Amino acid sequence: MTTTTVSATREWLQPSKRPEIIDTLISGVDRYNPSNVGILEDYIYHQTRTNEYDCLANLAILKLYQFNPELYNADVVVNILLKALTATPSPDFNLCMALLSERNPNPNSGEDGDPENDPSTLIPILASLSKLLHECRFPAFWLLYKDETLSHLRENFTVEIIGFEDAIREVVVRAVKSTFTKIGVARLGSYLDLSGDDLGAHIAKVGWNLDENTGTVAIPLNPDNTIQATVVRESLNLQQLVKIISHAQVA
Repeated sequence: MTTTTVSATREWLQPSKRPEIIDTLISGVDRYNPSNVGILEDYIYHQTRTNEYDCLANLAILKLYQFNPELYNADVVVNILLKALTATPSPDFNLCMALLSERNPNPNSGEDGDPENDPSTLIPILASLSKLLHECRFPAFWLLYKDETLSHLRENFTVEIIGFEDAIREVVVRAVKSTFTKIGVARLGSYLDLSGDDLGAHIAKVGWNLDENTGTVAIPLNPDNTIQATVVRESLNLQQLVKIISHAQVA
């Protein structure tokens, strides 16, 4: 396991910016105390306003909802799932959905199933967005995300999450730099949902080089996008070889 992986795992388990009260709460039996749900719900809203992320604390909220259905808050669930989307390709979104799988998809739905009245109707759509991200179908993700029918999602939820779209672009950047050494600028733009000066600025921001003559973006080599030959050597001594041949003859 690389140092980077170890560091990322440690940050996932115990984010450096997690408040002490939250750390104490989710590390012991108090995480199952329904009276603490308000503290955890305030914390998810804090995450949306500060660009922080704490998956384990968010899972603790969903576990409380699972044990205490009367506490269920659809607005909180949508915010948790949106934050989990920004952690792709980590399995955070699926972990959250696993705790919601036994619920009625619209536990408090209005009569008309209007998302304006019932944010729970957004959950299947968020699952579709997650699937597109995991499949690296980035243009399709942006097309669905910016569809007119999802204006409620953008105007009432993602607009409140600081840096949400940029966080999704970071998901794209991680996928691209682990796959490509060069990519067409138009193709990259469709992945990032950016064009013109905004695209150029983002390319410069991540440290890639745009060749305007060829219209390609060069991505620095790294262990993921570099092909390395692997030589496997089998070490057999004569005695082992004799045993193998003997067994083969008996068979």
